Amino acid sequence: MLIALFAVLSVLGVQKIDVLADPDTYLHIAVGHWILEHGVVPAADPFSHSLPGAGWIAHEWLAQVALYALYQTAGWAGLGGVVTLVFAGTLAYLTRFLLTRMEPVHALLFAIYAGCMMAGHLLARPHVLAWPLLAVWIGSLVIAVEKDSTPRWGLLALMALWANLHGSFMLGIALACGLAMDATLRQPHSQRLAVALRWSKFIALALVAAMVTPAGWHGIVFPFQMVNMAFSLDLIGEWSSPNFHEPQLLEIWLLLALATACTGRLQLPWVRLMLILALTHLALKHQRNVSLLGLVTPFLVASPLGQFWQTPTHPRRNVESVDRVFQALAASAVLVALLLALAAQTQRFVPAARNTPAAAVDAAGRLGVFGPVLNAYEFGGYLVFRSIPVFLDGRADMYGDTLLQRYQSAMTLTDPATLTGLLTDYHIRWTLLSPNTPALVLLDRMPGWERVYSDAVAVVQLRKSGTPEAQ
Repeated sequence: MLIALFAVLSVLGVQKIDVLADPDTYLHIAVGHWILEHGVVPAADPFSHSLPGAGWIAHEWLAQVALYALYQTAGWAGLGGVVTLVFAGTLAYLTRFLLTRMEPVHALLFAIYAGCMMAGHLLARPHVLAWPLLAVWIGSLVIAVEKDSTPRWGLLALMALWANLHGSFMLGIALACGLAMDATLRQPHSQRLAVALRWSKFIALALVAAMVTPAGWHGIVFPFQMVNMAFSLDLIGEWSSPNFHEPQLLEIWLLLALATACTGRLQLPWVRLMLILALTHLALKHQRNVSLLGLVTPFLVASPLGQFWQTPTHPRRNVESVDRVFQALAASAVLVALLLALAAQTQRFVPAARNTPAAAVDAAGRLGVFGPVLNAYEFGGYLVFRSIPVFLDGRADMYGDTLLQRYQSAMTLTDPATLTGLLTDYHIRWTLLSPNTPALVLLDRMPGWERVYSDAVAVVQLRKSGTPEAQ
């Protein structure tokens, strides 16, 4: 427990973490509210005016209900606090797993590094609620492989829960397939078929469990939808590749992995190596996957590394002396760690101002502004949160590449005619955009439009009464 707390504190100290920095937090809370209010998971979009009634299922409905319940019960502080505790609990489970396979000092280093790689995506969103399920899933599968047994059937219930929380459950299925191969190849040839059949049965039942959702079998396909949305993947920051012009923990991870490989001393089972390479590919392609690489890799390498460090050429006396230091500090460190964690996080549980155009929306309300709005992408979640129909929000899978590309062209004035086309085609009555949006330059000069409010977060433009589209 001390090591887990120390790991969390180290992560919080190394990286600036703001769990309420993402605009989609507003959206998820609003969706959870809608589900509880109507008693059903929506099958069509109830939030936009650009695609009203478009087919859309809230695949993360259970996490969204949980986020809304936390917000409604304990406010932003409670929501941020629980998300941080979920993060800490995930690291605690990882640490416990590592401690059974390696020395505490090594487990500590792995836990801290995993936490730092996860912290870049530590947000009040459904994927964080799925992190402990991923940890328990991969940990349990690795244990089953190492004990030459079949995974516990109770994991099927965990899969059903996971599938209703977040689309990352398909990673769990993929990891199960890889570890099934690992378990099979560990056995003598005469026993491989029996092992493969047992694991195949488990994986088949896990797929069935994953379909126990409002989306049914469509939920299996949903995680792959974004893969074919090339424009959206380039537009949305978390789907872009890591920027190695800035310091990246992923770069250090890659360098350490390369150095370890070049020494030739540590050998991983080739199936686990392939899994790590696949996760590395995903992390290099989309920076949101760096957290998955950081969390899953320690489970896959813990036993081989632990066995390597326990060889006669690696005496334990040095790490044992470090372990004694941790034990000596354990008595008072837990309380100090909890107090420091609380102090470090108290002022951070406030939604990011850049995603919260509250003053601008309030001003628009006082001015009697109504009707279809053309909003900044980052303001979509807040408008849904305020029960205002949006032009666009974070549900890129629903809006699709075509609309997103047209929207981006309008906002950046790549083609000025695109902006006027959007205003006309969607009968836009007002706009809510960030001050640095190039489209504002054209809006300020367009006849029939006037700027009625502006601040450091948002600008409100209103179509004047009497113009054709305002009738």
